[in-house]
Order: sequence, then structure tokens, then C-alpha cells
Amino acid sequence: MKIVLATKNKGKAAEFASILGDKFELITQAESGITESAEENGTTYAENSRLKAKFIFEKTGLPTMADDSGLECDALDGAPGVYTARFAGEGATDSTNIDKLLAVLDEEENRKARFVAHITLVMENYEIHCEGTLDGEITRGRRGTNGFGYDPVFIPEGYDKTLAELDDEVKNSISHRRKAIEKMQKALSDLNLNV
Repeated sequence: MKIVLATKNKGKAAEFASILGDKFELITQAESGITESAEENGTTYAENSRLKAKFIFEKTGLPTMADDSGLECDALDGAPGVYTARFAGEGATDSTNIDKLLAVLDEEENRKARFVAHITLVMENYEIHCEGTLDGEITRGRRGTNGFGYDPVFIPEGYDKTLAELDDEVKNSISHRRKAIEKMQKALSDLNLNV
């Protein structure tokens, strides 16, 4: 099955491709010729994920997968949540977002957090939603150079290294996206779509 991945984030596209393997023929939004993106004005991961998938599906007519993911910190009542990518403001970089998170949590003892990924697949006659989570905690400083986003400050539960210190194979085997994608694969299998 050929699926368009509705993202311009190269790190995310590489992670999806690595997790999906040969089960799908994955093409990126750019490879499908679409340069514009949906406005992410939803208040939940599910709403934003659906907005992105529907937008690209309506332009290409091809099954489209989109995810909206975020980091939720217990001490911040679930923030940054849907604002994860722009936690430090519009145009924020991974580095400025991490700086703000570490500053906000500076004196906080409760470092518990989780990554959440909500994936939507939109195709003719079907719409599938799946969610995955990865529990862990926020470090007090950056560690490692692999990955993207908040990976250098997130230690997954059961590990003593940040996601940015783990190699791609380990990271992709435990990620919130993997968990959501595996649910998606099962849902597609249950529909007998030969995935």
C-alpha cells in the first residue's frame, strides 16, 4: 500500500520509514508534490493529526498518514502537550524548546513525563486513529546527539540513557510512534487490506 506521510520533518519521516520497514511504500509530502501544510489549530493530538492527514489526502487522493505528537510533563499539568513543537514560541527550535523546558523544570523534583503520538490514516471510505505512549523522565541537562526534538533530555522508563544516547534501533523499538504504528498495522490487518 502506498501511503503519503504528511510531514516536512525529516527526522520524523526517517523514524516512520525505519519503523514501517517494507510493510508500506512510504512517500513524503514533498515527494507527492505538496508544499503547503494544514493549519494545526486543533486542541488535541487527534484533531491536529486528522487535520494534517485530511489536508494531504484531499490534495493527492492517496492514503495519507499523519501524526501529532507531544511531550507531557506531570509537573506542568501535561504541558507542553499539543504545543510541544512551539513551546518556546512560534519559530522555536529544538534547542530553544529544550532550554525553556529545563528552565521551567529547574527547581522541580517531579521529572516524570511521557511522549504521546496520535496517528491518523485517512483513505477512501476509512479513517483510522491510533495512539501510543512512552513513559520516562526529564533530565537536568542535555545528553547525547542522536535523534531530534526533546530526545536529549528524555530518559525512557527502564533505561539509564536518554533517547539521544540510544541508537536508532533501540529507540525505534520502544518509541511512542512504534506503539501507535503497530496498532495501526493491526487495525489495517483487521480490515483485510493486505498490510
